[in-house]
Amino acid sequence: MATLYKGEVRDEIVKRFTKMGYIVNNKILCSADYGVPQIRKRLIFVGLLNTNKMFDFPEPYLRPEEYVTCEQAIGDLPSLEHTLGDDVSEYEREPMTDYQKQMRGSCNILYNHKSIDHKQFVKDTIALVPDGGNYKDLPPGVGESRIFHMAWTRYCSYKPSRTIDTGHRNNFHYKWNRCPTVRESARLQSFPDDFVFLGNKGQQDKQVGNAVPCLMAKAIGIQLLKYLK
Repeated sequence: MATLYKGEVRDEIVKRFTKMGYIVNNKILCSADYGVPQIRKRLIFVGLLNTNKMFDFPEPYLRPEEYVTCEQAIGDLPSLEHTLGDDVSEYEREPMTDYQKQMRGSCNILYNHKSIDHKQFVKDTIALVPDGGNYKDLPPGVGESRIFHMAWTRYCSYKPSRTIDTGHRNNFHYKWNRCPTVRESARLQSFPDDFVFLGNKGQQDKQVGNAVPCLMAKAIGIQLLKYLK
């Protein structure tokens, strides 16, 4: 949106809200800067009414070398290596990182951690993709029906994930040969574990993927409070 039609869409949004009396500021924020284990850049608009002040966006909480990685975010969740899991299950190990502790909170039930029943040839193909790799790492003739930007991409264990979309079928767990569960994707969006997603798998994926990363939204909200006092 920031560059669409040479910025005309962004400018029109600012123009219309300014006409309504808002003082509008906008900025592209990266969710990983605010503790989200995901590189997700979004154009954010904030307008203040009945004031002559312009909103100052929150400074990043973390430097790139401090970003929360995929393994730090979801490494404590059951592997589902020999089972598909269930919508309601149990944790199998204690949290190992501060982020995992933060996401669990006081929750002692594991929700939405259920895998897709992949065919064996799909698992075998995923197994050929290394940690952080994609279709370019596959042997000639393998997986060529899905060659596009995000095809056959395995999360990188030592980096934040890429943008969580509404399907999740083009991305794979950094270690296990499967797509991420709804809970794993929710963790990468910084949803706490006690947030339960309802509906079928597709509907749950859309709820996760379309959401603003929670910790980034929280950072904006905390900053906004300064202008509401």
